[in-house]
Amino acid sequence: MITAIVMIDADNGRIPETAQAVADTEGVAEVYSCAGDVDLIAIVRVRDHEQIAEVVTNRLDKVAGVARTTTHIAFKSYSSADVEAGFSLGE
Repeated sequence: MITAIVMIDADNGRIPETAQAVADTEGVAEVYSCAGDVDLIAIVRVRDHEQIAEVVTNRLDKVAGVARTTTHIAFKSYSSADVEAGFSLGE
């Protein structure tokens, strides 16, 4: 699975409705409402890179209330104390 973090700027006054519509979008695993530089953060989980473009460009960018998105691909880091993660990394 590939995880992308999508920062979403929403139209003023439509954040709750936009968050719900984003959460209902196929490929979106979680949505967070934020205080700060962005209005919403969506966690997108898909099987391959082409699907990220499909979810963000063809679905999220077309949700009513979404003004702009910025996508970041996330690579999980593991604690050195996590013995299961160390094993999966080949140690």
